[in-house]
Amino acid sequence: MILADEAAARDFCAGLTDPVGLERLDRLAALVRSENREQNLIAKASEDVLWVRHFADSAQLLTHVPRETGLWLDLGTGAGFPGLVIAALRPETPVVLVESRRRRAEWLSRARDALGLNRCCIEAQRLEQIRVVPADVISARAFAPLTKLIGLSVRFSTPDTVWLLPKGRSARQEIAELPRKVAEMFHVEQSLTDVEAGIVVGKGRPEVV
Repeated sequence: MILADEAAARDFCAGLTDPVGLERLDRLAALVRSENREQNLIAKASEDVLWVRHFADSAQLLTHVPRETGLWLDLGTGAGFPGLVIAALRPETPVVLVESRRRRAEWLSRARDALGLNRCCIEAQRLEQIRVVPADVISARAFAPLTKLIGLSVRFSTPDTVWLLPKGRSARQEIAELPRKVAEMFHVEQSLTDVEAGIVVGKGRPEVV
């Protein structure tokens, strides 16, 4: 199933939350479009496909983890994708958004407060500077090549950590470039928002690469 239009994407998100969660996403959409006039959060053209390109693309990660997920660490969250969407849909889940760019981090904090996401934390610094906390889920969208991403974030992982890494068309190639023992931990799932895109999914604590 590929979510081909905004209505289908919104319905998909609705199926992952309650009416209040969907209302939070509607408010987030307005916040993103408003802030996009002040700083380049997302490509202007993607405003018209916000639900497909950013919201459903983020929300689909929830289908790979249990409802009672613990700490979710989102690396290089940018405009809040996928981390802020995850927090909006599952406000009971503790979500840490890592974003070193000051203006982005300030906006994320304002959006978090506007949506009342009390369990969402913004880390406005580089990943290398963040104290180690064990994460149940590590996600990253367009953060870094897979080899570098794992090297930077492995210290946050445990044998039970789930890795959810949207990688577009490069997913299989990036896995192939990992050392064999690390590569065996990961596989590619089809994205629900782009027939040519994949999500790198894995579980465990990789050997440092």
